[in-house]
Amino acid sequence: MQYFKKPSISLHILGRILQIESALLLCPLIVALIYRESKSNILIFLALIFLTGVIGFCLARRSIEGEKLYPRDGLLIVALSWILLSFFGSLPFYLSGQIPSFLDAIFETVSGFTTTGSTILEDVTVLDHSLLFWRSLTHLIGGMGVLVLTLAIVPGGNSAAIHLMKAEVPGPSFGKLVAKMRTTARLLYAIYLVMTAVLLLILCLLGMPIFDAFIHAFGAAGTGGFSNMPNSVAAYNSPAITYALAIGMLAFGVNFNLYYLVLIGQFRRALKSEELRAYLAIYLTAVGLIFLNLIAYYKQLGTAFRESFFTVASIMTTTGFSSADFAEWPLFSHVILLILMFIGGSAGSTAGGLKVSRVLIMGKIARREMRLSRQPHRVISVRYDKKALSHQERAVVVNYFIVYILLFILLLLVVALNAPSYDVAFSAVAATFNNIGPGLSIIGPSGSYAGFSALSKIALTISMLFGRLEIFPLLYLFTAWRKS
Repeated sequence: MQYFKKPSISLHILGRILQIESALLLCPLIVALIYRESKSNILIFLALIFLTGVIGFCLARRSIEGEKLYPRDGLLIVALSWILLSFFGSLPFYLSGQIPSFLDAIFETVSGFTTTGSTILEDVTVLDHSLLFWRSLTHLIGGMGVLVLTLAIVPGGNSAAIHLMKAEVPGPSFGKLVAKMRTTARLLYAIYLVMTAVLLLILCLLGMPIFDAFIHAFGAAGTGGFSNMPNSVAAYNSPAITYALAIGMLAFGVNFNLYYLVLIGQFRRALKSEELRAYLAIYLTAVGLIFLNLIAYYKQLGTAFRESFFTVASIMTTTGFSSADFAEWPLFSHVILLILMFIGGSAGSTAGGLKVSRVLIMGKIARREMRLSRQPHRVISVRYDKKALSHQERAVVVNYFIVYILLFILLLLVVALNAPSYDVAFSAVAATFNNIGPGLSIIGPSGSYAGFSALSKIALTISMLFGRLEIFPLLYLFTAWRKS
């Protein structure tokens, strides 16, 4: 039994992805040259650019014009592409010796590409500028998805593109913006990059150094949260920068389809989005509750509100930036933040978590079942954005949630074998599975994952990939290997 139904087109796309990674490695190379870093750093980047470029060329050289891609191939390509990206992306850290453990280098790179932001670095300042830049650039690449970028240059018809987009773009469903998938991919990336550039400019105007502005703009855009400062955003002690990043994170946690509607003049239709309204309502409610809980903790209303405003934005969008060590906050605030970790941002955004749309739909399904228990013969539909959901659409959401819970429990059991406490184990899995980054206690904003065992780091690395790819591509990869 063939692993791929269409191995030629699958290998071609994987080759194109490696070619893109080769081109992207030019960015940290330029940074290394600007900051006059060691010759070894420059040679490492040059060697990896050559290696990934050559491998990519060999895989992609065969023409695939007119070939179709099957749904199973889409799932496998997505899973394998993220593994390949992470493997080659980890080599600069490992070969430079600045992350001497290959497992730690893989953990850090997967955390970057999946926009998780969990780190094994106890002191981020040990990294050179080029490696810091590459570390945060992985957020920008992984935020919208490298396959979305690849689709703009992959030859072939819409059939190949749509299976890849469905497998990689987060959310319970994927909708095309326009008829051609390649045009949809270009529109998504154009909106994404323009928003990133605007945030970058704002941070520079607010006084953040330009290198730092790139790092934090990439982190906010990809909702990843890597910083070049040991205490993250708190290092700047600037309310303006704090609010700017909070608003930026919230903006990137919105479904990008809504921005397209705004661009074509359908502003009212965008505002009528049920998910958008719920997203903002959950955010504002959480800010209000945590603000009230922190008044006694901070004693200054302005500080309590700012920290609530920023931290809720950071956790709900699964970014992971910190302006304060929320691990020291009262238990009530911890519970709200944990709930937000699971809810996450909007479908079709760069945020992780279950997604607001799924939570809404599951709530409506639960309400329908309760009403049916009282009136079993009544016909009650589940409506989302004024459209009745079919039985199959409801089943997809419920099945995803069931698999989500089962995988979470399995990962928690593995991590609990070596974790120092329950709250550390639980928040570690919650933070990685939902692509958030920092957890509670020793893995809070001022901590790291360095103390975890090798087994736990492997489990948490897999957890990050499951979370970013929304379970099924990676799960299918494991079952496909078993069946092949």
